[in-house]
This record gives sequence, structure tokens and C-alpha cells, in this order.
Amino acid sequence: MAIVELTQDNFDAVVAGNDMVLVDFWAPWCAPCRAFAPIFEAAAEKYPDVVFAKVNTDTEQELATSFQIRSIPTLTVFRQQIGIFSQAGSLPASALEEVIQQAQALDMDKVREEISAQPDTTH
Repeated sequence: MAIVELTQDNFDAVVAGNDMVLVDFWAPWCAPCRAFAPIFEAAAEKYPDVVFAKVNTDTEQELATSFQIRSIPTLTVFRQQIGIFSQAGSLPASALEEVIQQAQALDMDKVREEISAQPDTTH
């Protein structure tokens, strides 16, 4: 499956419209990002039911800031519109595979229960 380029304009629609989305926050000048790209692309081929997407932090600075991206590459995983994983640094293929499999195995009803049980700290 082709990797989706995410922007401020299409981010919400892509995350809302798919069960699972892996987002690679990257920049063209970042050597670790370039090293991670083929690993990310290979996983995209292996898991056609998962959406693989990239956010260029140079051109989408507002989006990167909204996710508090402080170092790149950063991999963020959304499952049913809930951010369930975020980690900075390049992952080897085996670790990326493990993240994908664990994310797919999550009981999202249980995740939503845990989220709703947390105290509201927005006030």
C-alpha cells in the first residue's frame, strides 16, 4: 500500500477514516529518518490493512507541534482514532513489527474503558 503524506488538512480525515494508522514524523535533512524510511516502507507492504503515513515536520510544523514532536523520527500509532503509542527514534524492523502486532492485538473496548476511568484534568 502506498504511504500517505499527511498534512494539517487531511490528518483528521485519515485518522478518523481508518482502524489503524502509523504516523512517521520525519524531515528530509534527518539521517535517522532516512535510515528508517525503508523499514517503514517494507512494513507498509507487509500490512496492507494498516495505513502508513508520514508527516514532514519541516512543512507541517503546526501539526508536529500539536503532537509535541521534539525529536525525529517519531512513530505514533492511532487505533480507532486513539493515540496508543508514540516513541522517538528509529526502530529496527523487528521492533516495528512488534509494535504493529501489539497494536493490532489491543482490546480497544478495554482501552476506551481505561481512558474514561481516568480523572478529567482539563479543568
